[in-house]
Amino acid sequence: MNSRPTPRSVVLLALCVAGLTPGLQAAGPRVMKQGALPADSRLLPLKDLDGYFPFQPPSSVEVWNQRAEQVRRRIRVSQGIWPEPTRTPLNPVIHGRVERDGYSVEKVYFQSRPGLFVTGNLYRPKNPQGKVPGVLFAHGHWTDARLSEATDAELRRELAEGEERFEEGGRSRFQSLCVQLARMGCVVWQWDMLGNSDSQQISMGLAHGFARQRPEMNTLEDWGLFSPQAEARLQSVMGLQTWNAVRSVDFLLSVPEVDPARIAVTGASGGGTQSMLLAAIDPRVALSFPAVMVSTAMQGGCTCENSSLLRVGTGNVEFAALFAPKPQGMTSANDWTREMATKGFPELQRLYELLGAKDKVLLKRGEHFPHNYNAVSRSAFYTWLNRHFALGQKEPVIEQDYRRLSREELTVWDAQHPAPVAADPTFEKRLLRDWHLDDQKQLANAASDPARFREVFGGGWDTVLNASIDQAPPLRWNLTLKEDRGTWLEMSGLLRNESAQRELPAVFCHPKQWNGRTTLWLSGDGKAGIFAADGSLRPEVKQLVEGGTSVIGVDLLHQGEFLADGKPLEATPKVRNPREAWAYTFGYNPSVFAWRVEDVLSVLRFVRDHEQKSSRIDLVGVEGAGPVAAAARAQARGVVGRAALDLGGFRFARLLDLRHPDFTPGAAKYGDVGGLLALAAPAATLVLGEEALPELAARIYGKDSKRLFLGRRDGSEGTHQQASRFVAVP
Repeated sequence: MNSRPTPRSVVLLALCVAGLTPGLQAAGPRVMKQGALPADSRLLPLKDLDGYFPFQPPSSVEVWNQRAEQVRRRIRVSQGIWPEPTRTPLNPVIHGRVERDGYSVEKVYFQSRPGLFVTGNLYRPKNPQGKVPGVLFAHGHWTDARLSEATDAELRRELAEGEERFEEGGRSRFQSLCVQLARMGCVVWQWDMLGNSDSQQISMGLAHGFARQRPEMNTLEDWGLFSPQAEARLQSVMGLQTWNAVRSVDFLLSVPEVDPARIAVTGASGGGTQSMLLAAIDPRVALSFPAVMVSTAMQGGCTCENSSLLRVGTGNVEFAALFAPKPQGMTSANDWTREMATKGFPELQRLYELLGAKDKVLLKRGEHFPHNYNAVSRSAFYTWLNRHFALGQKEPVIEQDYRRLSREELTVWDAQHPAPVAADPTFEKRLLRDWHLDDQKQLANAASDPARFREVFGGGWDTVLNASIDQAPPLRWNLTLKEDRGTWLEMSGLLRNESAQRELPAVFCHPKQWNGRTTLWLSGDGKAGIFAADGSLRPEVKQLVEGGTSVIGVDLLHQGEFLADGKPLEATPKVRNPREAWAYTFGYNPSVFAWRVEDVLSVLRFVRDHEQKSSRIDLVGVEGAGPVAAAARAQARGVVGRAALDLGGFRFARLLDLRHPDFTPGAAKYGDVGGLLALAAPAATLVLGEEALPELAARIYGKDSKRLFLGRRDGSEGTHQQASRFVAVP
């Protein structure tokens, strides 16, 4: 790979002899041998939910606090709640009270968003003395979980294996936990996942079994879940469930006898996922107990446990770590959590110890049990809750039997309280449209304040792109060919980072009389974009170089020498999961667009940190590379001086194909291309290929609007010429 490539003149001669006269496409120099690909890890199969997700304890409290803030923001952004949605009135309805020995049970529904009902049961202790703890119980993927009962065969096996203790109460582990906690003096709220039990506005098949894209739900104006428009705005089933959990805390705190200082959450399997995320982002939760879900292995297989951006560079163990130093317990089973005692939990213990809370994290091992929330695991939770909330129970707390409520006694819907229409596509579209409009309202408010704009839009794009100049992999130059072109040198080689496994073919055109300025010239054709069809520098680039500016051309991921067949990338690579829910790909891997932005930032970092310091670094993006250049410029934190960006009318919001190489989850939400331009203010920027400047960018530039220019569209001067002239300005 490091051998000297064949000089371009020889290649061109060979093409002519073979009758393949170069003509229509630029012919830049190859860095590697014909047929060789960069040694870049991103060409390997993508990471998926069955990968390995270790947690590395931080070196200091300060390092952890910074990292924790980033991961919490990632959760919020990925769930579509950055900035936070409007907390609309819950309008709770509580009815159908049933009295039992030491507790009562009521039927409840409220609206987490206008028209979206959260359904469940509220368990209360009789005669509470003062304020009492509140517990949220999130169930997992058990069919009709809250309303279900085990069959005779299931119960018999569970009794024989020690998973359950009683023939009566053992029929429903969901009621069992709630009843025991109410008897211990807690108010318990158990609610339904979307598509489960009484929550049928979004069907089980859609929420948890989505497999194929729906053309009728993929339009620019009205769209449904899992569509390109929904993903571009970070609207997901998981996001809806996370918001339901946040609003469940609101509801629980509205119960008069609940102590706001003693709020706990627990759940198993998918309920464990909900518990982890809620505990990570809602500071009102004081104790967490996610069962059979915290693991360095499988991260959650259901569509409701996956959202785009969520686990890029992180995973469930780190999500659990975000709750430290508050008391947290968890369980393992004979499933993907079986190795937790040696992989994941020791690292959590080290974090808790670092934070001075060594005794506030617990793993109740249960590898001899299957994947469930059995009586042994529940006892561990009761005991943990009793200890940290000072409930005064004898330990270990042992569950007592009770008389179950029937399905009819639990379901919230009846003649006086009719259920909303189930699985209504019109409702689904309206729900997402209202979500989008509320987002736009919140974002408009944020854009009106400079500091808030940087926090919300900047933080959103930081997560969407997963890149900033100081976090981009640092590169080293490996020269493979150096040609003397008279007044300048043409140097070809690889920009490498061995630890991050990055390798970018690049060409540096460096004047012998350098003026100190460097321009990174990006093209949809990669480094070939700085060359004409005959292999010479294109005139606009040559003018810059002969004027003393050093120009760099580079192949970004899936450009130039990354392409084995030489054909442009037409479809984003995806994970092997056959379901067309793209959170399985984008939930664990950056988009191609985001990877390319990282590549640009790495090159900019290389130039910035090079021993031959540039007095100014400029950026050009043409021939399809304008949006990538705009994104890199926004994330370059002031490193780029002037930028000429050919956007050509591109907008993320107009992409209706999830496999388009430029498709990026969340990119339409935070101002689209206009948001990226705005984040670069007040740096001098030339926008090309547009009828008008994006409104958000013009507004943020404000009094500095004379530094934001719209290129000419009268045809008298081409895009490349305008870009070259703009960055040539001293």
